[in-house]
Amino acid sequence: MMRKVLQKLGKADETKDEQFEQCVQNFNKQLTEGTRLQKDLRTYLASVKAMHEASKKLNECLQEVYEPDWPGRDEASKIAENNDLLWMDYHQKLVDQALLTMDTYLGQFPDIKSRIAKRGRKLVDYDSARHHYESLQTAKKKDEAKIAKAEEELIKAQKVFEEMNVDLQEELPSLWNSRVGFYVNTFQSIAGLEENFHKEMSKLNQNLNDVLVSLEKQHGSNTFTVKAQPSDSVPAKGNKSPSPPPDGSPAATPEIRVNHEPEPAGAATPGAALPKSPSQPAEASEAAGAQEPGETTASEAASSSLPAVVVETFSATVNGTVESGSGAGRLDLPPGFMFKVQAQHDYTATDTDELQLKAGDVVLVIPFQNPEEQDEGWLMGVKESDWNQHKELEKYRGVFPENFTERVQ
Repeated sequence: MMRKVLQKLGKADETKDEQFEQCVQNFNKQLTEGTRLQKDLRTYLASVKAMHEASKKLNECLQEVYEPDWPGRDEASKIAENNDLLWMDYHQKLVDQALLTMDTYLGQFPDIKSRIAKRGRKLVDYDSARHHYESLQTAKKKDEAKIAKAEEELIKAQKVFEEMNVDLQEELPSLWNSRVGFYVNTFQSIAGLEENFHKEMSKLNQNLNDVLVSLEKQHGSNTFTVKAQPSDSVPAKGNKSPSPPPDGSPAATPEIRVNHEPEPAGAATPGAALPKSPSQPAEASEAAGAQEPGETTASEAASSSLPAVVVETFSATVNGTVESGSGAGRLDLPPGFMFKVQAQHDYTATDTDELQLKAGDVVLVIPFQNPEEQDEGWLMGVKESDWNQHKELEKYRGVFPENFTERVQ
């Protein structure tokens, strides 16, 4: 077995192994730390690249919706180009000044690790040669020829071991001490690059904001507001802000202000006091805006995706009342049932009072028990599958964002 205490021929025991073992422990700790830093740095770089792609897509979307006759189009396009270049520059500098330096730093470890293992094997050889020599010297019948040969092998083994040992005894502490400067340089580089990146990105964002403010001032009419309204925003439920439906394809929901053009002053429109639905697609808004007020007949409203009765039903929800014919008296439907909707996208509940939805789920919409608890853009309901199986509202009802669904009945 490897001895814990090294011995030199003809000298007293020396305790150099304990010191070396401590150096090896430090080496292994340093290698572990460096490997983790390299891994986390690569993850960081992957995230920067993903953010670059996301930012690029977002700017491409802006270019697509920015109409040719709107002022500031060229400026917005140039800002998008600079945004792309800035992301590319940031990523490349992180690679050059952090990742490549990291790779060089870790490149030292495999060779030293191999030499540590080789030193251990040479120590075994040295101990074996020394024990063999000592046993021949203490034998009752000495064989001088064997003793001389054993001594020669011992000296050779000792020389090989000590050369390796001395080198490692010098290199390991030096490598251990170098970690401080390396960590400082690495994180200083990352911090400096990130600081400069955000500074330059802030300038671009300010420039884009100025372009959009100018656009808003020159085209601040109500018509422009309708055209430019986001189609996938979701209002907060209380203090919550659920994500919009994926792929930017909100479900069709009753859109009162946009789909029913303003009527002459004093005209009563059911539900007109309600705020605009958050998820009305811009295309639908424009189409509705092109329609002359009062042209929609009762039969057309009944067959359209946004019938007049929807407005009345929605109004009933807000007011906490159920109109006649709503299904309140039907045994196969929950009390107060108003209409059915189908989930167009998955929705992950973020609270115990919310419904967890999968695309395709059918929900039976019912009124809020307390109308004051209803938040704009949210409905109360129970999944049809839960109702058919359990017939329990108290346990299975919940709220959900309206624009993740589409009315089916």
